[in-house]
Amino acid sequence: MRENKDDMGSLTMGSLTMGGVLMEEAQAAFLHTYDRSPVVLEKGEGVYLYDIEGKKYLDFGAGIAVFALGYHNEEYNHALKAQIDKLIHTSNLYYNVPAVQAAKKLKKVSGMDRVFFTNSGTEAVEGAIKAARKYAYRKDGCKDHEIIAMNRSFHGRSFGALSVTGTAKYREPFEPMIGYVKFADWNDFDSVLACVSDKTCAIILETIQGEGGFYPASPEFLGKIRALCEEKDILLILDEIQCGMGRCGAYFAWQRYGVKPDIMTAAKALGGGVPVGAFLMTEKAAAHSLGVGDHGTTYGGNPLACAAVEKMLDLFERNHIIEHVGRIAPYLEQRLEGLVKEHEGIVERRGLGLMQGLEFAAPVAPVIRKALEKGLILISAGTKVIRFVPPLVITREHVDEMLGILRECLAEEKV
Repeated sequence: MRENKDDMGSLTMGSLTMGGVLMEEAQAAFLHTYDRSPVVLEKGEGVYLYDIEGKKYLDFGAGIAVFALGYHNEEYNHALKAQIDKLIHTSNLYYNVPAVQAAKKLKKVSGMDRVFFTNSGTEAVEGAIKAARKYAYRKDGCKDHEIIAMNRSFHGRSFGALSVTGTAKYREPFEPMIGYVKFADWNDFDSVLACVSDKTCAIILETIQGEGGFYPASPEFLGKIRALCEEKDILLILDEIQCGMGRCGAYFAWQRYGVKPDIMTAAKALGGGVPVGAFLMTEKAAAHSLGVGDHGTTYGGNPLACAAVEKMLDLFERNHIIEHVGRIAPYLEQRLEGLVKEHEGIVERRGLGLMQGLEFAAPVAPVIRKALEKGLILISAGTKVIRFVPPLVITREHVDEMLGILRECLAEEKV
């Protein structure tokens, strides 16, 4: 196919741009499980992304809350390049330096006692569920222990994680799920209490519901659940995969509530773009649950992924990322509240820190598509919520730029 430059300077292949050619090839090669936007992203710089034809996008999605430090951070990149030149993989049959250092630093910022590195958030949830079941099994030798999860929750798409995801449309095509899971209503302690039995081994919830619409737990709700767990020796599992790693103005969102879990999951921004997750446990939960041979992973905790975790934690501390979120988040909240007042089609703002959502009266897909056309990347949470999970290094100027584009989109879509 003949290559040439079109009037806009884009590389073309006959009548298609290079991006168009790649998208056609992707459609022919990939399993059709994603409804992708028609953009081929090529590189990033700071809080901006560029597609293969050179168009610039302000990114308020951060790869679904992953790229906390923005794109092309030189220190982060150099740390990974240096580790690649040393060692990428060993398996967990041996120790490696980055894993030990990353675990030590992760324990320090979380206040937890034991770490198990995984490849993803979903795998972290799987490990947390297994740990809770094993904890209960070691107490009484029974195999019918129950887990209480929340309606409208999202914990992942593997069978275990899906089984505690409280959104029926994700579960129903793949049922039966793993058994002995009950669902309670969010921020309704009486609903949780009604699910408790002498077989309850764990309560799992996101500290702030993400995919379900950006609903923070109320302090009273979380506090009562913590007290219930202590009273009945139930393990509290907090899913911090999206709301953790500084996004909510603390290393982990539960730290803002003062409610410590027995088991915690983390991923997304933990590795800053390198696939890595973890579940962390208190000493009590760890000592009485998983033992040798109970859980494992080939790639989890590999030197490359853990070098990313270690460098992320170093840069968070040195660049005072938590403090920066504490300064910029109120400004984003204020500007979003202004939009709510201006537009009858916006129901409310919800969220904490740099994890914000705007709920609309109608589906938000047209607004998100319009924003993409204008060089702004936004993502949804469900059909009627736009979520704002930008890199944590954004400034007021970036917030203003985003709001300017979004206002244009709302006017054109008559919201």
